[in-house]
Amino acid sequence: MLIMAKRQKVSFVCQECGYDTSSWLGKCPECGSWQSFKEVKLAPLGESVSSRQKVNNPPQSLSAVQSGDKHRISSGFSEFDTVVGGGIVTGGVMLVAGDPGIGKSTLLLELALNVANKHTVLYASGEESSEQIKLRAERLKGSYLKTPKQSENLKVYSITDVDEVARTIEESKPSLVIVDSIQTMQSDNAGGLSGSVGQVRYSALILISAAKSLNIPVVIVGHVTKEGMVAGPMVLSHMVDTVLFLEGEKFTKMRLLRSLKNRFGPVDEVGVFLMEEAGMHEVTSPEQLFLETQQEGVSGSIITSTLEGSRAFLVELQALVISTKYPMPRRVVSGLDGKRVELLLAVLTKHCHLPVDSSDVFVNVAGGMKLSDPALDLGVCLAVYSSVKNIPLSKIVGIGEVGLLGELRSVAGIEKRVKEAKKMGYTTIITPQTHTSLQDVIKSMNKK
Repeated sequence: MLIMAKRQKVSFVCQECGYDTSSWLGKCPECGSWQSFKEVKLAPLGESVSSRQKVNNPPQSLSAVQSGDKHRISSGFSEFDTVVGGGIVTGGVMLVAGDPGIGKSTLLLELALNVANKHTVLYASGEESSEQIKLRAERLKGSYLKTPKQSENLKVYSITDVDEVARTIEESKPSLVIVDSIQTMQSDNAGGLSGSVGQVRYSALILISAAKSLNIPVVIVGHVTKEGMVAGPMVLSHMVDTVLFLEGEKFTKMRLLRSLKNRFGPVDEVGVFLMEEAGMHEVTSPEQLFLETQQEGVSGSIITSTLEGSRAFLVELQALVISTKYPMPRRVVSGLDGKRVELLLAVLTKHCHLPVDSSDVFVNVAGGMKLSDPALDLGVCLAVYSSVKNIPLSKIVGIGEVGLLGELRSVAGIEKRVKEAKKMGYTTIITPQTHTSLQDVIKSMNKK
């Protein structure tokens, strides 16, 4: 048997994309980022490849592979289960990311308490002690802790050693594992401090290996950078099966859980939660949350529909148009793309002869949402028209994309949007099927 002298391997890894090389580079050839390479010291190499144990897993034909529906575990949140495709898949690895303080740990602790009603859960935290986790659980939902079975099934482990976490998973074999967070995990087998590229990659590999070999679902919490990307190497998002992103404004209660990647279900699904003092609560009727109560007889407000994943939501758009004293009229937009709104104002000026070129225009999405759906174009135009003409449009829903020539274009999921509007009691629904252009819509408004 060939034995090689033990030596320590040194590699340079790009923190943006995970590209590694044997020497330092100023610019990454993979992603083009500058000054992103950091030195990573790997574990000493003792034996050569010929002396290592080989895995007996020969290739097989596709027809011989046994497949079937994956077993899923309910999270106790219908909104969460909808986002992931019906429940947490056994053996799957899920990454939950979000801004600091947005509620990731709160959501997953409540999820762990829900699952602990029927299954055993291991909650490994490198950020909080066991006492802190219990205090948080009692503060959020003390009624949960009154159930003896639930308290017994939830195992809390305050640790940062990922190898010890993997050993505990193999010995206890829980039904669900939650690791909070991947940036706090470290091992002596990987170089660098916790949160470095080498440590994050190694920790992720260890947890993924444990999940696949033992058929146990693992949920990993990940931090984000100031640019809103998942912290650590970009390859981390490719390694896991599902990537969820929890977003929302810190000064509002609404939280949106988005599915950015899912190997076991649909992508771009959205779950709606409210961050309360008593914890994270799911919103079973999200249309009531997005649809603010309109004031009767007030101009500048219109109802439109946006599509998030496979679900349609009604939202309220507000516009305020006033004369300006400045040589350059102001365009203040909240919740929408400002450039898109400027384009729509130009269309209104050119094709509908609406005098908005010499007025300040303020456009807002009620409820603090951030939307980029082209189906909101018609709603923006009608809200601006309503404010200029001082005509209330409280009983009208506008859905459709507006082109540069003023034509109305159809959008995806128009049937779902119209159905949701009718479900909420709206009968006057303007779409590309009812009007061909923005000029036709404005003419019909003037007749009324």
